[in-house]
Amino acid sequence: MSKQKTIERIQQNSRGVSPEFLATFDERTLETYLRRLTRVVGHRGRGSVWVREAGPPAVATRTRH
Repeated sequence: MSKQKTIERIQQNSRGVSPEFLATFDERTLETYLRRLTRVVGHRGRGSVWVREAGPPAVATRTRH
């Protein structure tokens, strides 16, 4: 799928995000985000599960030295 089409599909599920903002991300990141969006739409509650894909940590901190 093209980057533009991925951005359009993201906007269908996340209407508050601008296409200009989404265009700053690469295609792989956008596709990952779209997969996450399509998994969680309408699936909330005890039965919903989200497995974090491999990559950078979900929480990052900075320490002072």
